[in-house]
Amino acid sequence: MFNIIYNNEKPVKRDSTLVNENVRFREVRVIGNDGTQFGVMSSREAYRIAQDEGFDLVCVAPQAKPPVCKLLDYSKYRYELQRKAKEAKKHQKVVELKEIRMTAVIDKHDFETKLRNGNKFLSKGNKLKVSIRLPYRYVPTLVEQGKSVLQSFADGVSEFGEMEGKITHDGRYISMTLGPKKN
Repeated sequence: MFNIIYNNEKPVKRDSTLVNENVRFREVRVIGNDGTQFGVMSSREAYRIAQDEGFDLVCVAPQAKPPVCKLLDYSKYRYELQRKAKEAKKHQKVVELKEIRMTAVIDKHDFETKLRNGNKFLSKGNKLKVSIRLPYRYVPTLVEQGKSVLQSFADGVSEFGEMEGKITHDGRYISMTLGPKKN
């Protein structure tokens, strides 16, 4: 028999920030904890200054020429970055794309129900895709009827949303996209 060992540990997130001995640039621009400029020097010399001051040497802008390093408490710096990321995520608005499907020969009450749902989605700030599926053997008059149904749908939700682009006909589907009204 075989003994299979599974690694069920969570993967450790690696931090790509260069700190202390890992800062291996030929020259770095060093900024003190209070904002004082130490100037451009070798990374070894900058690390020695950081140790003398009692701080960590943290590379805050590795793409700059020369790279910029700051003398600061690294754990406090990481905490601040995590807090800012969490705050930004909290204020982020996620826009969903909702879809409503209809047919070209929809009944009046069914249309009103779909219209009510569309108004509800748009009032919540979501985008809305409204599509009409045509039968396999459709006639051109059915396409025109589908387009008129979509146009009347767009007119019905004009209080909460507006069309983004034109009504498109692609294969068996006629569709349009509506976005929430910008105030």
